[in-house]
Amino acid sequence: MENISNIWPVFTYAVVIALLLACMLGLSAITGTRRDGRAMGRSMSMAFESGIVPTGSAHLRLSVQYYLVAMFFVIFDVETGILLTWATVVTETGWGGYAAAVVFTAFLALSLAYLWRAGALDWGPRVRPYQIPDTRKDHAA
Repeated sequence: MENISNIWPVFTYAVVIALLLACMLGLSAITGTRRDGRAMGRSMSMAFESGIVPTGSAHLRLSVQYYLVAMFFVIFDVETGILLTWATVVTETGWGGYAAAVVFTAFLALSLAYLWRAGALDWGPRVRPYQIPDTRKDHAA
């Protein structure tokens, strides 16, 4: 059974977080604006508009680059999280853990190289190669 003295820091942390959440929710309930009845208006009953009358459609067409940046961020954010977690236990994992981290990093580096080579990172306008017109055909007659 776990020694009770080892649980006190976790319990204290949980209590502090619960108090912080209660304070945040309580303050937002006290200081938040409220409108009832006619003062609420037509726009306050609409979702996600914050009291502003909508001026158009909320449907946007985002470019593919937006989603690519989001995917790259998630991929490399997860890589950073895993490697930082591994770094805290590197002495316990030994050479096996080091080899796994190297393989993981190499796999992600190869994935990045593939995406780069495939043109997933080329977002600017594509430059067409300029072809010099062949003038010899005109003068050969």
